Amino acid sequence: RENYGAGLLRFHQFCDEYSISEHQRMPASEHLLAAFICSWIGKVASTTADNWLAGLHLWHDYHGAPWNGHNLVRRSRAALSKHVPESSCRPRRPPVTLEHMHTLYQRLDLSNSFDSAVFCIACTAFWSCCHLGELLISSINAFNPSRHVSRSAPLHHRQTPNGISFSTLHIPWSKTTLSAGADVIITKIDDITNPFTALHHHLAANNSLPPEAPFFAFETVDGGWAPMTRPWFLARCNQIWRDASLLELSGHCFRIGGATELLLRGTPPDIVAVQGRWKSKAFLDYWHRIESILPLFITGSFTDARVSLLQSSIESFSRQYK
Repeated sequence: RENYGAGLLRFHQFCDEYSISEHQRMPASEHLLAAFICSWIGKVASTTADNWLAGLHLWHDYHGAPWNGHNLVRRSRAALSKHVPESSCRPRRPPVTLEHMHTLYQRLDLSNSFDSAVFCIACTAFWSCCHLGELLISSINAFNPSRHVSRSAPLHHRQTPNGISFSTLHIPWSKTTLSAGADVIITKIDDITNPFTALHHHLAANNSLPPEAPFFAFETVDGGWAPMTRPWFLARCNQIWRDASLLELSGHCFRIGGATELLLRGTPPDIVAVQGRWKSKAFLDYWHRIESILPLFITGSFTDARVSLLQSSIESFSRQYK
């Protein structure tokens, strides 16, 4: 990666500035690595520092040298992450909220095959905490069966011992598992945006598609079909939200919103992590990003006690996976 090479360059520049000899640079001592990272506090984003360290680690591995980036380096990296320059901070992505979802239900025409597909995608992305790239293609000619879910994908409908219906849809690729694929869990919930019902409605409204078609393709008025693309999906959602005087949003906002809504409903953090296919550390990092958007979700139905319980469950989860 480009940043890997940049990290190696910055490290050598740092060593040159402080007259660090060549033999002291490899293997670099933990104190030297920590000093290098600390020299960039307040100057670069933590992701940049992480990429630089990864590049240095790779450089050591390539030359068969031991890597000393342990506790002191981790503490230095943590200190850097608390002093990120404003220029490196991306604006927080606002989430899709339940109000956005209910507005889609109320204003989409669910007798229309296109809108039925849009609603199913929205419900699945929100409640199953999916990346849109795991469900949709970027353009009409971009479909790749090794990367995109098709109508022939394994889809199973089941019921838990206590009577809760759910479906599992196997996708051939995910951001976390790559080509190993993953199972998306689509559970029947007590809400008008219930993804289990939306899925069955989409399959019924678009029941003439060939098995090689993208899973969320839709039937057209001329008797054919067309693949649903990410731009078409987002354009339709944002048209609805704009007409309802709601904030227009991007695709990633569904995953953020769904995870937050599930947590506020009392779903245990480890279950939400599984639903969104996060690893424990990644989920904790994710939680720190969505803490700041909680006020957008908290209404009269979410009391202070509920929010306090949520914070306690996250703290317990954090202790478990530290």
